[in-house]
Amino acid sequence: MGILRKLGATVTAVAFVGVGALTAGTTAQAATVAPKTVAAVPQKAVAKTKYIGRYHLDPRCMKGRVMCANKKTRKMVYLVNGKTIYVLDARFGGSKTPTRNGQFKVYRKSKNHVSSLYKSKMPYSMFFSGGQAVHYSSDFKARGYNGASHGCLNIRDKAKLAKIYAQIKIGDKVVVYSG
Repeated sequence: MGILRKLGATVTAVAFVGVGALTAGTTAQAATVAPKTVAAVPQKAVAKTKYIGRYHLDPRCMKGRVMCANKKTRKMVYLVNGKTIYVLDARFGGSKTPTRNGQFKVYRKSKNHVSSLYKSKMPYSMFFSGGQAVHYSSDFKARGYNGASHGCLNIRDKAKLAKIYAQIKIGDKVVVYSG
């Protein structure tokens, strides 16, 4: 604006603010709000997360090694830098013991874990939030979705989970969401 003043040019800038227009000149005019009628444009109250691809992947799943678990599609997708490596059936916690949504990090791994609370086997456990872990479930394999975990992310395919377990490092991401 300073260069334009030196050149003696008169410039009017117009920017829409809400339903009015803001106009300003260089010398004689001060910034004023002129109440002009503008056609109402519908606006979304909250922008929805745009999910990516066939499995409705959360954008947080696109960098690094990530176990991306979607409660709505009941799938866990293992990705490395946005490339899908494995897709597995997943079962989540029930209404009294839900699996927490959010972004977490694997903080502990236990290949032959047994739950201290429920005395159940949890092979290939990768803990990500409190006592919640991604692990193989023989009950899920036998009964399918007719059941629920106590908050863990149950996986039906033991062979694929074993391969993921071998690749996952402490600190890798786990993203759990409903989308």
